Amino acid sequence: MSGNQPDEALRGLSTHSSTRLRTFAQTETGSAALLLVAVAAALVWANIDVHSYEAVWKTHFTIGFDTHHLSLELHEWINAGLMSLFFFVVGLEARREFDMGELRDRRWVLLSAVAGLAGMVVPALIYVAFNAGHDSVHGWGTAMSTDTAFALGILAVFGSRLPASLRAFMLSISVVDDLVALLVIAVFYSDDISVPALLVALGALVAIAVLRLSGVRGGAYCAVLSVVVWVALHEAGVDPVVTGLAVGALVIAYPAPREDLERASRLFRLFREQPTPELQRSAVRGLAAAISPNERLEQRFLPWVSFGIVPLFALANAGIELSGSKLADAFTSPITLGILCGCVVGKVLGIVGSMSAAQWLSRGRLKPNVGWGSVTAGGAIAGAAFTVSLLIAALAFEGEELDQARIGILATLIGAFAVSWVVSGVVALLPAGRRARALLGRSDPLTDLAVAVDARHDRIRGPEHAVVTVVEYGDFQCPYCGRAEQVVRDLLGSEADVRYVWRHLPLPDVHPDAQLAAEASEAAAEQGYFWEMHDLLLDRQEALSGRDLMRYARELGLDVDAFREDMERHRGARRVAEDVDSADLSGVSGTPTFFVNGRRHHGAYDIAALTQAVEHARQRALAGQAQQGR
Repeated sequence: MSGNQPDEALRGLSTHSSTRLRTFAQTETGSAALLLVAVAAALVWANIDVHSYEAVWKTHFTIGFDTHHLSLELHEWINAGLMSLFFFVVGLEARREFDMGELRDRRWVLLSAVAGLAGMVVPALIYVAFNAGHDSVHGWGTAMSTDTAFALGILAVFGSRLPASLRAFMLSISVVDDLVALLVIAVFYSDDISVPALLVALGALVAIAVLRLSGVRGGAYCAVLSVVVWVALHEAGVDPVVTGLAVGALVIAYPAPREDLERASRLFRLFREQPTPELQRSAVRGLAAAISPNERLEQRFLPWVSFGIVPLFALANAGIELSGSKLADAFTSPITLGILCGCVVGKVLGIVGSMSAAQWLSRGRLKPNVGWGSVTAGGAIAGAAFTVSLLIAALAFEGEELDQARIGILATLIGAFAVSWVVSGVVALLPAGRRARALLGRSDPLTDLAVAVDARHDRIRGPEHAVVTVVEYGDFQCPYCGRAEQVVRDLLGSEADVRYVWRHLPLPDVHPDAQLAAEASEAAAEQGYFWEMHDLLLDRQEALSGRDLMRYARELGLDVDAFREDMERHRGARRVAEDVDSADLSGVSGTPTFFVNGRRHHGAYDIAALTQAVEHARQRALAGQAQQGR
C-alpha cells in the first residue's frame, strides 16, 4: 500500500461536507420529482378504484404483545411514525445551519423567526376571512405550513436564477414553520392531553439533551429514548411527529477536528500494518468519530426519507376522487379558496411585510442576508403546502370537506411554482447592478476566514486589487491539491479580477514529505521563486524527498547553497506554522479547502463549481461597491 492510501481514506473525511452538500442538492431535486410522481400515482389510483385505495391505507398493524401493544392504521403509521424521520432530517439540517451556516448570525435567526411566524399568521387570517361564519373555519391550520421538500425542490429548479444563500433563508423559514405547525397540531388538533404521559415525553427529551451535551456517542441510547418520546406523546394525545424535529435539533454539527483526523490516520496505519478484525473495527470507529454526528445521521437517513418516506406519505394522502363537478365545487368552496389564497398570497405578504417592518423598526440592524428580490421569491416558494397541511387537514376535516382541503393543498403547488417563476423572471430582466442588489442585498456577508489576507505577508498570485480573492489551504503532497491546481490555473486564466492566495497546511500524519516541501517553497520564496517552486512541487508530487527538492532548486536556477542552508536551518518552518495556525482558527482540517472572499466554499472544486462561487462573490462585492458609491 502506498503512502497516499491513508490519505485516500481520510480524504473522505476532509471533503465529506462538500460531497454531502452536493448530494443534498441532488437529493432535493430528485425527491421533489419523485414526490410529484407519487402524487400523480395516488390521484390515478384513487380515481380508478377508490375503495382499494382506502382499504390499503386503513389496514391495521400492531406492534407489541398481550396488553402492551400499539395498533394503528397503516395511514397513521406513515403520518405519525415514518414522518417523524422526515422532521428528524429537517431538524438535523437546521441545526447544521445554526452551528456552521448562515444561521450563525443570530440576528438572522431572530429575523427568520419573525418572518416564519408572520408567514403563518397572515395565511391563517386569509383562510379565516374566507371561512368566517362557516363550520370550516376551525381548519385554519391547513393554510399555515410550507412543505420543506417541495419548497427546496422548487428552489433547486430555479437554482440558476436565485442565489445559493436563499437556501438557508428557506430552510430557516421552514424550520420555524414546521415547529409552530407541530405545536398547532399538539394544542388545537390533538385529543385530550394526558399530563403524566406528556411529562414522560419531556423527561426523555431532556435525557437526550443531557446525553448530547455530555458527549455520549451511544446512538442506541438516543434512539431508544426517541422511541420513548414518540410513544409517550402518542399516549398523551399529542401528534408525535414533533419528536423528530426536536431530537434532530439537539444533534450538534462541527467541522472535522484536526486531532480526530490525526487519530483516525494513526488507527488506519495500525490496521494497515496488522489487519486484524479488532484493528479494523477500531479504524472504522475512528473514521466515523471524526465526522460530527449531525452529518453522519443526515447522510444515513436523507436518502431513505427523500426517496422512500416522503413519496410514500404522498401516495397515502394525495389520493382524491376527482371529477368535473367535484373540482367545480372545490373551487367555489371557502375551504379550497382559503387554503389556496392563504398560502400563495399570504406567504408572500407575511414574509416580505414582516421583514420590511423588522428592518424599519430596528433602523436597519435587522435586515435579510439576501436581497428583496430573493426574499419575495422565497415568500412565493414558501406558498407550497403539502406535508403538514395534509396532516392537519386529516385531523380537521372529514368527507367532502377533506377532499376540498386536499384539492386546495395540491393547487398551492401549482400556484407557488407559477408565482416563483414570475418573480424570478422579473428579477432576471433587471439591469445587472440592480439585479445583483435585488438578489444579494446589502448586508455584510459572514466571514469564515479568521485571518484576513495580507498582501505584505501572504503568497498572492493575480491583481492586487481584484474584486474576488480565492484562498486555498493546501498540502504539496495531497493528490487532491494537485488536481485542484489545474482548476485554479484555468480559473485565473479566464478571470481578470480574481487573485489567488496559497496558504500552507501540510498534513504530516498522512503526507510525510509535505512539511519539507512547504519549507522548500519558502526557501525558494527567499530568492523570489515561490510560485515557480509551488507549481513544480504540485506537478511532481510523487517525488518530494530532500534530494528531489535540491534537484528542483538547481532546475529553477536558484542559489543552491543558500537554498540548502535555508532548508537545513528550517527557516521557512515559522512561516508554515503561521499558516497552519490560521487554518486552525478558521476551522480547516483537510486539504484542499477554499475560501472565496472570506466565505468557505462548500462543494465541488471543479472549474464549474469554483467559477460559480467566484461569480456569486463578484456580484455581491459589486453590489456592495455600488451601494457605497450611492
